[in-house]
Amino acid sequence: MPRKAPIPCCSEKDRQTLAEWANSRSIEWRLVERAKIINMLLDGEQVNKVATALGISQNTVIEWRDRFIANGIKGLYDLPRSGKPPKYDKEFRNQVLKTLELVPPKGQASWDGPSLAKHLGASDDAVWRVLRKEGICLARQRSWCVSTDPEFAPKAVDIVGLYLSPPENAIVISVDEKPSIQALERATGYVCTSNRKIVRGLKSAYKRHGILNLFAALNVATGTIHAQTTELKRRVEFLAFMDQLLLDLPDSDKKEIHVILDNYCIHKRNEKWLAVHPNVKFHFTPTSASWLNQVEIWFGILSRKALKNASFKSIEQLRSAIEAFIETYQPNAKPFVWRKREVKGSQFKNTIMNLCN
Repeated sequence: MPRKAPIPCCSEKDRQTLAEWANSRSIEWRLVERAKIINMLLDGEQVNKVATALGISQNTVIEWRDRFIANGIKGLYDLPRSGKPPKYDKEFRNQVLKTLELVPPKGQASWDGPSLAKHLGASDDAVWRVLRKEGICLARQRSWCVSTDPEFAPKAVDIVGLYLSPPENAIVISVDEKPSIQALERATGYVCTSNRKIVRGLKSAYKRHGILNLFAALNVATGTIHAQTTELKRRVEFLAFMDQLLLDLPDSDKKEIHVILDNYCIHKRNEKWLAVHPNVKFHFTPTSASWLNQVEIWFGILSRKALKNASFKSIEQLRSAIEAFIETYQPNAKPFVWRKREVKGSQFKNTIMNLCN
């Protein structure tokens, strides 16, 4: 007579878990098989019958029975394994970073993944794993413009002060030009790409129909826009726009008008015009800092919503599109909120190792 196998002890909760595992189609097969082994043993089956029924060896049944007796449900999971020793360790990571600081290969302006892998005698995948882990994007680049204006601080404070705390009984206006807007005629529509994504399509060939210049003034307090298109962009057109702007502004002759401008040449040397309009004061942004001018934000909105991906058969059609956008924008115009943000100087670090360590 064969010896009867000892029946492991099992709580009702573990028995329910084992039953769920044994009938599951979503968990890994190894756990399903081990749950079936323990279930059959709990039902009083002998080791040799369990092995025959499941098509496994008796030693396998005994192993998982003993693991279950010792550790319960947790004993049915695989034990931690050391795994294969890593081929590319921390030293390899440091070699990748140090190589990026060297002169790139002959004929290349900068390193890329394949050239790094060839230089180090490693696989492309190993190099890319290091770069991804360190957050290094070799093909991506960023640019910035640092103002060298010695009076940057007082000029910036003056303009931001107009945004955050404008003078009483005054109007703050942000003025600039969007030059050389091209009237391009080209086929547009939607196309289905090879990966079945539907995207906006533009034909590469186009026909030019001329350009327009756009003068725009943003009322900082209300967000409303005053604009005028011109064929030329000279001081004459700028002052004519300013004259029309003063006519359009309510009570402009009774209030101070503070105009924020960048350092473009037609904005300067207008002392005669300012003498005729003593209530108007020009405030200039620091050099290389026209981003302080809020009307630039509105130009970005205009470009995205009305100009990008559009086709114009004539300058008049382009002008009509700009005017239509302004007419639609005006009723819902809101002032832009100037948010204080810590500004950190953008400058090159000495080495990549300084950034990654």
